[in-house]
Amino acid sequence: MDNQRIEAAAARRARTLRTATYLFLALWAIVVLFPFYWMLLSSLKSYGAYNSEYIPRFYTLSPTLQNYADAFTTVPLGRYFLNTVIFTLATTALMLCVTVLAAFAFSRLAFRGKDLVFTLFLALMMIPGELVVITNFQTITNAGLRNTFTGLILPSVTSVFYIYLLKENFEQIPDELYRAAKVDGSSDFRYLTRVMIPICRPTIITVTILKVIECWNSYVWPRLITDDTNYFLVSNGIQEIRENGFGRENIPAMMAAVVVISVPLIVLFLIFRKKIMAGVSRGGTKG
Repeated sequence: MDNQRIEAAAARRARTLRTATYLFLALWAIVVLFPFYWMLLSSLKSYGAYNSEYIPRFYTLSPTLQNYADAFTTVPLGRYFLNTVIFTLATTALMLCVTVLAAFAFSRLAFRGKDLVFTLFLALMMIPGELVVITNFQTITNAGLRNTFTGLILPSVTSVFYIYLLKENFEQIPDELYRAAKVDGSSDFRYLTRVMIPICRPTIITVTILKVIECWNSYVWPRLITDDTNYFLVSNGIQEIRENGFGRENIPAMMAAVVVISVPLIVLFLIFRKKIMAGVSRGGTKG
């Protein structure tokens, strides 16, 4: 009987803890998701309905899609989307080439000063990116690359953090595989493409997705290096919409533009969320 009472008490405590955990997670989910709900709700309200609400309402009885039409007609949001796609794909592809090759060199190749060079690379992570913006700006301007996709892309084609992440991942592959490949006469590049990249595919996919998100949300550098609307990205387009399109008061139209810009990233994360988590956890696990 005593054992049964102890087990019953333990089961009640487990249920109570589980219920409290779910309640906390539900509350936290509401806090996190509410801004997205408010953004979507505001985009569905007409300009008049939104401004007539002295007390904000958490619903609307007369939703409208006119704000979304305005987002594409008042300013060239479609062209900003195309510019962002070009910038994102080109930057991500170049970054993967540079990062994968650098990570392979640091993890498998033996050359003089490798540890020192990698230490200096890691030291660069301590420097905030904002501190090198002026140097990059002067370099790109002196090279005559302002208002070009080349000027937008070049400063973002490498990442010390991603090199470090992939290097740690590559080092988890047993050295015996590398030595066996060399005995068979395989080149380093063939070993990289046929062995290391397939094994580390989850981490590479994670790096790719994170870089896509980074490029899609890029704002400071494109804003500095471009003043020609033909090269504006979606993040800069929001600022142009605010200044020259709808004005500061038409919040529903602004929210519609933000929804349109946010949807691709949300869909991308929902599709690949498991791969992102798996890649990050694998990259941080040694042995």
